[in-house]
Amino acid sequence: MNSLIKKLDSLLVKPATWRLFRSDFDYHLVRATMVFIFLMFGYQKWFQYEADALVPFIRNGPLIFWMYPVFGVRGASWFLGVSEWLFGALMFLGFWNKKLGILGDLGALFSMIATVTIIPFMPDGWAASAGGFPAMTGNVAFLMKDVVLLAASFNLLKQDLVRAVLPAAERHGRQEVGDRRAQAAGEVAANER
Repeated sequence: MNSLIKKLDSLLVKPATWRLFRSDFDYHLVRATMVFIFLMFGYQKWFQYEADALVPFIRNGPLIFWMYPVFGVRGASWFLGVSEWLFGALMFLGFWNKKLGILGDLGALFSMIATVTIIPFMPDGWAASAGGFPAMTGNVAFLMKDVVLLAASFNLLKQDLVRAVLPAAERHGRQEVGDRRAQAAGEVAANER
C-alpha cells in the first residue's frame, strides 16, 4: 500500500509528469457527463412508462408535488423533460459561454435539490424488515444517485462562477500557486523520509 501511495504522490506532487492533473479535464468530464445525463433523463420523460414511474416521486416531493394539479401526470412528465433538456443545453453551451453554463448549473442544482428532498418523504423508503433507516428500499436507493449529481451540479456552478468572474490569467496564477505549494509539500515530505 505504501508503494502505491508513493507512486500517486509522485504523480500528484510533480504534475509535469502527468499533465492530466494540471488540466481542466475533470471539469470538462463532469460537464460532459451532466449534459449526457440530462439529455437521457429528458428523453425518458416523453414516454408513458416514465410518467407512470414518476408518480410516487412527484406525489411525495415537497418541492414538486404541485405539478400534478397544474399539469396532470403526463404534462408533469413533459414539463420535467423540457426542463431537463433546457438545463442540459445550457450546461452544454457552458463549454463556451460561462454565463449560460451558470444558468444550466443553477437549473441542475435546483433539479437535484428537488429530487433529493423526496428521500425523507418517500413512503416505505426504508426497509422495515432490516430495521428501517439506513436500509433503503428501491425508490430511496434510486434517488441516492441524485446526492452525487447535486454535488456535481454545485461543483460546476462554483467552477463556472470562478471562470466568469476571474480573468484567465488570474485563474492560471492561482493554479500555479497551488502547483508550487504542492511541489514544496512534496519536497518537505521527501526530506522527511
